[in-house]
Amino acid sequence: MRPDMSSVEHLKLGLNTRFRFRCYKGIDCFTKCCSGIDIFLTPYDILRIKNRLNISSGEFLEKYTYTHIDEKSSYPFVMLRMLDDEKKSCPFVTPEGCTIYTDRPSNCRYYPVGQGILKRKEGESIIDDEFYFFIKEPHCLGFKENKEWTIEEWRKDQEASLYDEMNRDWKMFLLRIKTPGQTELDDKRQKMFYMASYDIDRLYRYIFQSRFLAVFEINEEEIERLKTDQIELMKFGFRYIKYILMIENTLKLRDGSLQS
Repeated sequence: MRPDMSSVEHLKLGLNTRFRFRCYKGIDCFTKCCSGIDIFLTPYDILRIKNRLNISSGEFLEKYTYTHIDEKSSYPFVMLRMLDDEKKSCPFVTPEGCTIYTDRPSNCRYYPVGQGILKRKEGESIIDDEFYFFIKEPHCLGFKENKEWTIEEWRKDQEASLYDEMNRDWKMFLLRIKTPGQTELDDKRQKMFYMASYDIDRLYRYIFQSRFLAVFEINEEEIERLKTDQIELMKFGFRYIKYILMIENTLKLRDGSLQS
C-alpha cells in the first residue's frame, strides 16, 4: 500500500502483458521506493524474515511491526514499522540496498506491479479473478530501462509466484471480510486469528504445550510434520483459522473432549 494513491496508475492487466523495467544499484532512483510507504505483511513474509534474522516470530512482531485493525471486520493485519526519520525509511534498507533482499516481503517483490482480486458471479458460482496493474511513481526510473518482461515472467523472476502459493489459503480471509454480512471478530477469535496467522512460534507452543492435542484428533505423522516443518505449521494455522471462524470443519474433536 502507498499513501498517495493519485500517483498510482490502475489498469487491469493479465499475466501476458508486456512491459519494460529494471532496477539496479546505480540507477538514480535506487531505494527511493523503499520509504514513505505502508508495507502489509503476510504470514509467509513474516516466516521468511524472522528466520532470516534468526529471531522468534514474537520478537519480530514486537520490534518490527504494528497491527492495523480493520474497522469493518475487526480482523488484525500486520504492517512493517518504518523508521521514525524524515523519510519513514524501511528498517532493512541501506544506501547499498535491501539487507534482507532474498527474503523481502511479497509487496516488495511485486513492485512495480500491483495485484488485485475481483469477485464476479458465473452462473451459481462466485469466481475470484486475479488481475494486475502498474505502479508508476514520479521518482521511479525503472520503466525507462530496456529490459522487457511479461507479468508472468516478472512474478517468477521475483519469486512472487512462490509467495502467492504459500499465502493462497490465507488470502481467502481477506476476500471474506469484503463479503456483505460478515460479522466482526470477538476479542478471543481476533487474538487466535493473530496468533495462527503471524506468530508461528507461539502457535507451536499452543499446539504442543497446551491441551490442544488432547482436544483435537491429529494423526502422528502430521504431528511430526508440525514439529519439524514450519511451512506445514503455517498451513495448519490457516486450517485452524477456518475452524475457529466456522468457515470449514477442518479439525476433528476427540471423543469426550467437549465434556472434559
